[in-house]
Amino acid sequence: MRDQHMSAATVWLTGLSGAGKSTLAERLVAALRERGERVELLDGDELRTSLSAGLGFSRADRNTHVTRVGFVADLLARNGVWAIVPVIAPYADARAENRARHERSGSRYLEVFVATSLEECARRDVKGLYARAEAGELTGMTGLDDPYEVPTNPELRLETQGRSIEESLAEILRLIDEERTPA
Repeated sequence: MRDQHMSAATVWLTGLSGAGKSTLAERLVAALRERGERVELLDGDELRTSLSAGLGFSRADRNTHVTRVGFVADLLARNGVWAIVPVIAPYADARAENRARHERSGSRYLEVFVATSLEECARRDVKGLYARAEAGELTGMTGLDDPYEVPTNPELRLETQGRSIEESLAEILRLIDEERTPA
C-alpha cells in the first residue's frame, strides 16, 4: 500500500513561534508547485479560525487542534496531495498520534523540527507574542510558561540560525528527494 502513496506526503514543520515554520512552509509550497506537485498549505493559525474555531490553548485544546489538522493532512497525503503543515504542535503525544494515523493509512509523514532557540524566536517576534508575554498580557505561551516537548526522532532537525531561508529550504527538499528514492 505504501508505494501507492509515494507521490505525496505530509511535511509537518514543528517548532516554537517565530522559528520560521510558516516562512519555510510557504517557500516549500512554491518549490513543490514549481515541480508540478499538487500541494496544500495547512497553516495552524489560519485553521484555528475555521477547522478549530472555538478551541483555546489548554493542553487538551491544543492536542485537539493538532489532531484535527493531522487528520486533514493525512487525507490529503493519501490522495496524492502534499500537505505542508507549519503548526507548533508542542506536545509529543499529539505528534505521535499524527504519525501513527499516517502509518495506519499508508501515507508518509515527515516531521521537520525547526530548531530555533527561544532567544532567537523572541528576537524575531514576528507576531509580537513574546513582547506581550513579557509585558504580562499573554499567558500559556509555548516555550515560556507552557512546555514545548522537543521531538526526539524527527526526520529532519533543521537548525535555522546562521542559515538563509534558501539553505534551510534546500535541506527540506533534500529530505523529500531522499524519501522518494527507493533504498
